[in-house]
Amino acid sequence: MSNYPYQSVGTAGTAGTAASVLASNKLIRNTYLLLAMTLLFSAASAGVSMALNLPHPGILITLLGYFGLLFLTYKLQNSAWGLASVFALTGFMGLTLGPILNAYLNLPNGGEVVMMALGGTGAIFVGLSAYALATRRDFSFMGGFLMAGILVAFLAGLGAIFFSLPGLALGVSAMFVLLMCGLILYETSQIVHGGETNYILATVTLYVSIYNLFTSLLHLLGAFNGDE
Repeated sequence: MSNYPYQSVGTAGTAGTAASVLASNKLIRNTYLLLAMTLLFSAASAGVSMALNLPHPGILITLLGYFGLLFLTYKLQNSAWGLASVFALTGFMGLTLGPILNAYLNLPNGGEVVMMALGGTGAIFVGLSAYALATRRDFSFMGGFLMAGILVAFLAGLGAIFFSLPGLALGVSAMFVLLMCGLILYETSQIVHGGETNYILATVTLYVSIYNLFTSLLHLLGAFNGDE
């Protein structure tokens, strides 16, 4: 008789662990499926922007569009409209990326720089995501540091743009490469350990990480290649 309570607790604990693993696996599957779809949609939007040779909307419109759609996505995260807002956000970011890519492709060796940045972004994202998923290490301790670092880098980036400081801009791009690598590890860890339970928000965070990582690498590689 005395063994039954222990067996009951053990069974409940095992069932709880199994349910947690299933929920985590479902979240991972949904997140990466949506991420793949949004990346393809963003790439298509960038292609349209490049084909039409659209001008860059400028930093003000880009920031207003990005933060506005990001806020909308957070507000709609638990509804079907949240998916629409994710595609609106990633599509808009793709449109703003098109003119940047056209500018690089018109430079000597610009095509090689774009491909190197694209390959580097893919390799970094896959490598870091695989590491976080395989080891299941908890990177939640990085949250405060990443938030502070991204805020500092963002403000420094605005200063580099408004005061035309190319050296500072390169430093900001280097900071963003490191910060986005940390953000990929952090968000993947959050998905695995239950810190993030909404696949829409997880997708947005990973998409923004990939976008900023790509544009930062593009800037750095372009500068080292002598194109800037």
